[in-house]
Amino acid sequence: MPTNNQLPIAPLGRQHSLRESVTESLRAAIIAGTLTEGTLYSAPALAAAFGVSATPVREAMMDLAREGLVETLKNKGFRITAMSDRELDELTEIRLLLEPPVVGDVAGAVPPSGIKVLRSMADDIVDAAREGDLTAYLASDRIFHAELLRYAGNNQLVELATSLRSRTRMYGLKILSDSNRLADSAQEHHELLDLIEAGDGPAAQEFMRRHIGHARGLWATGENEKPQEQQT
Repeated sequence: MPTNNQLPIAPLGRQHSLRESVTESLRAAIIAGTLTEGTLYSAPALAAAFGVSATPVREAMMDLAREGLVETLKNKGFRITAMSDRELDELTEIRLLLEPPVVGDVAGAVPPSGIKVLRSMADDIVDAAREGDLTAYLASDRIFHAELLRYAGNNQLVELATSLRSRTRMYGLKILSDSNRLADSAQEHHELLDLIEAGDGPAAQEFMRRHIGHARGLWATGENEKPQEQQT
């Protein structure tokens, strides 16, 4: 089990509640692969790395266990849940069934005030990408897509899509961030909003399909996806 001085975790800021900050940081570390699948981590070791007490870490891990990102081992700690390529493919397939049609439907239906809010959220994603802050990037990305999907008027859909997004592993994000390519990818959120604001449903739907496709290509590995005809 790694000790606290071996954990690649930065001390927390104080802009959110402690529990929220710990949860966001741990979720990002799991999704981006900073915390390794199958590895057992103790709350005290993680707390020492964060510079906090063990209580908010345990609370955060319980939240993440409900999301399926970790499993608890009584009196031992928390193990990062492993995801096979097949499971990640299945998550992507479900997201492709859900999100693109909804985005196509809401194109042209988001009021100017809503577009303004979404633009600000998209700016947050780009800013986080430029700063190399993966925790802020993933949190802002999740909030943006949840807000967009809410215009469909189906809260269950929003919860399901957000859960699927949170469970997806994107180990290529750090590679993209370290090579200063993540900001270019983040700019896609503004391109999607351009189509939605213009009311171009079919184009918005197709753009969202490509955007989700990055979860098993660019964002998963840091490498560009193969052309569709070459994919198996």
